[in-house]
Amino acid sequence: MSRHFLLLSSFLFTLASALYTPAVHSRDITYSTAPIPPSKDPWYTAPPNFEDAAPGTILRLRVAPGNIPSVIANCSQAYHLLYRTTNALYQPSWAMTTLYVPLSASNSSSTASALLSYQIPYNSADVDASPSYAFSAGSQTGDLPNALGRGWYVNFPDFEGPLAAFGAGIQEGHAVLDSVRAVLSSGFGLSPDTRYAMWGYSGGSVASTWAAELQGQYAPELNFSGMAIGGIVPNFTTTLGLLSGTVYAGLLPSALLGITAEFPESREYLLSKLKTNGAYNATGFLESLELSFEEGFIFYQYQDIFNYFVDGPATVQSPLIQDLLNIQAQQGYHGIPQMPVYVYKAIHDELSPVSVADALVERYCGVGVNILYERNTVGSHLDEDYNGDARAFAWLASVLDGTYAQQYSVRGCTIENVTVGVWNATAI
Repeated sequence: MSRHFLLLSSFLFTLASALYTPAVHSRDITYSTAPIPPSKDPWYTAPPNFEDAAPGTILRLRVAPGNIPSVIANCSQAYHLLYRTTNALYQPSWAMTTLYVPLSASNSSSTASALLSYQIPYNSADVDASPSYAFSAGSQTGDLPNALGRGWYVNFPDFEGPLAAFGAGIQEGHAVLDSVRAVLSSGFGLSPDTRYAMWGYSGGSVASTWAAELQGQYAPELNFSGMAIGGIVPNFTTTLGLLSGTVYAGLLPSALLGITAEFPESREYLLSKLKTNGAYNATGFLESLELSFEEGFIFYQYQDIFNYFVDGPATVQSPLIQDLLNIQAQQGYHGIPQMPVYVYKAIHDELSPVSVADALVERYCGVGVNILYERNTVGSHLDEDYNGDARAFAWLASVLDGTYAQQYSVRGCTIENVTVGVWNATAI
């Protein structure tokens, strides 16, 4: 065993037992070759006394396993950052994010000028569905290669946290904001004048919007250049009422389990109302805790999810669950976005009515938020993810390269219908 290995092992043991504050140096970085599910990987747990660290402090850092640069175009390296954050109960917690470093920055002495925080809609109550693990094989998800090709750093946070609190908006918003704090302080070439923006579709838009609403009170030092949100779901209560019996039925058990993950009393109540026998029983419902969104989509599609409960829909309508939903799942009541916003939505979105999106935009516009809102006359919820992609990317490019004022109105709200049909999911 080499002296170098012994010294490195000693250092890593010390690092795992203490907090540190970056800038990051090569000796601070651990290495792992084989991805391990978060539920089995001790690296995903916070070190002792992490509660004493400020939100956004990096607790651990490693090269992301899976040799991501060999798979993702335009990526020089990817890192996992475990950082201090605040959960839905406003208590200290932690989360993970993956930072992708572009090739252009690694081959240049200049500092990076842009960071895109991309919130992936992983929509699962299973912590093993977290992007840091689910995409460890280097999936070419979304516009990641294109963003890296422009020289942007890209941040993929596991915003649901260590309990996979899907739907708990306060948890998700805090985790997004603290991921940005963490990567800006990481020392990987991001400069003090870095422009940064958020992007998310559907469940990713939920996390992004909560971050924007909470930013003024929770992270006032952050100064986002913009936020693009598509397929927005401003009121989860309304959406939950539309899911049972549809192709999206799997979202209902994962959302109910996710939003109660940090609230033991609500979780206990929910479980107490599950049937113990029959075709729809507790075992089938709790299967959602071990399913990704894609797996749950197949497992539960077209099921009447309320059949799992002895009281049917009344379980979700109980004051205990409704109070939780009102606090954690309704946007528009926790703050005002402090940055320009681009919203894109299919008028015929079947997952969340366009009228609910219209109401949120109207609310923001009424207090002076600068918004471009495009309502697509064609397509469904899934369609608009593709149909709006190029428009969102172009808008984000303008806020990140400093040309926003030359291309878009910088004051007030612009609301318009568009017709863009590059994708039709029902035809596939």
